[in-house]
Amino acid sequence: MTTAPLRAAAEAAGAQELDDEPLSPTLFEAELRDLARSRYHDRHPFNLRMHRGELSPDELRTWVSNRFHYQRSIPVKDALILAKLPEPSMRRSWLRRIQDHDGLVDGQGGIERWLRLGEAVGLSRSQVVAGAHVLPGVRLAVDGYVNFCRLSPALEAVASSLTELCAPNIMMTRLETFPVHYPWIEEAGLAYFRSRVPQGSRDGAEALAWVIDWARTRSDQHKALSALAFKCDVLWSLLDSVEHGGTPERAR
Repeated sequence: MTTAPLRAAAEAAGAQELDDEPLSPTLFEAELRDLARSRYHDRHPFNLRMHRGELSPDELRTWVSNRFHYQRSIPVKDALILAKLPEPSMRRSWLRRIQDHDGLVDGQGGIERWLRLGEAVGLSRSQVVAGAHVLPGVRLAVDGYVNFCRLSPALEAVASSLTELCAPNIMMTRLETFPVHYPWIEEAGLAYFRSRVPQGSRDGAEALAWVIDWARTRSDQHKALSALAFKCDVLWSLLDSVEHGGTPERAR
């Protein structure tokens, strides 16, 4: 029997072992950042039109009213993630995210600031809160993300939040473009975007450090990357629904 097939099999096995080797922390971080940048929803046609000033007032209202279903779900998914964290210091740190969105008292926090954005674009606060105009595709995408955080281990749940790495840039873009293209929106209504710049930078860096530390095998690194890709798909699907399933009448 020739040794060539045996040699080929051994080489293939060696290549597989190399493929299974975990990436270094530096390379793994680069993979995570590249994935987030390439699949983040800032590239979605709806966001591109938004930032070029091409949306009508009714289209903006459709987006704001539907996006609120995601905003109000953020502290819920963060509470689910918090329950999975193994260390008190981690839980204390993650709790800050819930407080950022819910506020420490009524009238504060990201959810309140989003409602003020709704008022600034001409929506009724009570209608936005009621959620009667949330599109089915938006509800499916957001609720699917909450369930993902409910059912997934801490690694994947935290990794799914790494879209925060891109959040500051899109918020800065909106702060720069909205006053130019949509001057009818009062400046006070943009407070949500302003607050998310430092919060996104802080939260993204924290979650990234945890994911890199936890993902010690190539399998775990793949799981983290898949979780981040899923979250990118959630945000993209939300905008697909707003762009193709929304009508001005549903947003009012």
